[in-house]
Amino acid sequence: MRLTALFTPLGWATLAGSAALYAAGFALGYPEPVVLATGGVLALAAALAWTAPAPDLEVRREVTPLKVPRGEAAVAVLNVVNRGRRGLSGLRVQDRVGASEHLIGLPRLPRNAARTVSYPLPTDVRGEIPVGPLLLVRADPFGLTRRVRRYGDAVTLLVRPRTVALPVPPSGKAHHLEGPTSDNAPSGTVTFHTLREYVVGDDLRHVHWRSSARTGTLMVRQLIDASLPTTTVVLDTRELTELAVDAAASVAVAAARAGFPVRVQAGEGVATDAKADPDTILDRLALARPGPAGVAETMRVARGGGSLVLVTGDAAEVGRAAGVRRRFDRVICVHTGPGTVVAPGVTVIPLTDLATLPFAWAPR
Repeated sequence: MRLTALFTPLGWATLAGSAALYAAGFALGYPEPVVLATGGVLALAAALAWTAPAPDLEVRREVTPLKVPRGEAAVAVLNVVNRGRRGLSGLRVQDRVGASEHLIGLPRLPRNAARTVSYPLPTDVRGEIPVGPLLLVRADPFGLTRRVRRYGDAVTLLVRPRTVALPVPPSGKAHHLEGPTSDNAPSGTVTFHTLREYVVGDDLRHVHWRSSARTGTLMVRQLIDASLPTTTVVLDTRELTELAVDAAASVAVAAARAGFPVRVQAGEGVATDAKADPDTILDRLALARPGPAGVAETMRVARGGGSLVLVTGDAAEVGRAAGVRRRFDRVICVHTGPGTVVAPGVTVIPLTDLATLPFAWAPR
């Protein structure tokens, strides 16, 4: 918590005007300017006396949830408790949200009283939105002085892509459509995927004792069959749209939640490996930004096998996806641009609205 007390612009103007009036009154020998200057000084003294005492406040602001799909509700909840012996008035809260400032006027706060205020946070733009620092401002009734206290540090609200529930991305092999049948696999193909809480029936040989001791909760290693087909999702970021990001996130999350390995490539700096879980995928795609590079090279160097899902609005990129058809069990393009696109060996799904994706996305 940091504190500052200073004159407002009006306070500085009053101080300068009083000094000028004093000088003029004494220089000219007139009492009237001196009387006016004295009034200004007394007003400043009263304002300082109003704001000088440091209020004993307990201030807490929480952002909930810290991660939210684009367009859904997120709020900041502010709790202010007066622990002092006197009532307080003239309190204002100033909270920075992204590049803007949110101002809240608090009613009079009696002794030992509490106020709870909530205000919505913008979630229409995907990405990281800094919230804070929180400033509590107490000003005098004349607006001549103010005392500013900073409480806590800034937190980050992460606005993720929206997703819709999809079946497992088709791989072209029927025995893969229902998802993994076991956490075990033949020798040589099993690999560690993630840690999760123990549930009744889990093999105690998979308990990770070090993590269990650290968290106080019994944790087990979840294993996956590395021979399962990998879903590779490539997002074209040259003319990036929110619809395209939402579609890529929906496809990748569907594969990850079904237990399949999934890789995501969405321009420079946004990539996941085959062990990424749904939360990691959504966190990374929340940071996807438009970039100059195309996706032809990304598709060319992608590891083959399983499904390749290209999300693009460029018809030319759909045609280039046909060039890597032989390296994958299936190549699918979610086309978010105008017009009808056809490419040999590529399943093209035209998409103009995310709500239509579950109807168009089905094993064929």
